[in-house]
Amino acid sequence: QVQLVESGGGLVQAGGSLRLSCAASGSAFSSYAMGWFRQAPGKERQLVAAISWAYISTYYSDSVKGRFTVSRDNAKNTVYLQMNSLKPEDTAVYYCAARTPKYGSSWLSSLGFEYDYWGQGTQVTVSS
Repeated sequence: QVQLVESGGGLVQAGGSLRLSCAASGSAFSSYAMGWFRQAPGKERQLVAAISWAYISTYYSDSVKGRFTVSRDNAKNTVYLQMNSLKPEDTAVYYCAARTPKYGSSWLSSLGFEYDYWGQGTQVTVSS
């Protein structure tokens, strides 16, 4: 069983920055692809960034590309989401999720049900 704990959310003005962290328990963290999802009130959960297990590949949704950066430190079992130039529309609960390796499948999935472990979420609020 893997536990994921997010931190770093909060209230920030538009144009500001936040860095989210997601700490994972267990020794297999380095083998997981990690995703950051967000869900705003009344909207579906969406994948905004992801990183492959070996930090070879990253993914960003069009809405955050150029503003957000995903990274990971496998020695610390932690994945990060650096969020710059924040906009009010970035307001949401942000979740990190871990996807175990799946034979024959790409490391990347935007489908929440294809992730095996989830954090509890951290609120990000961007004021205008």
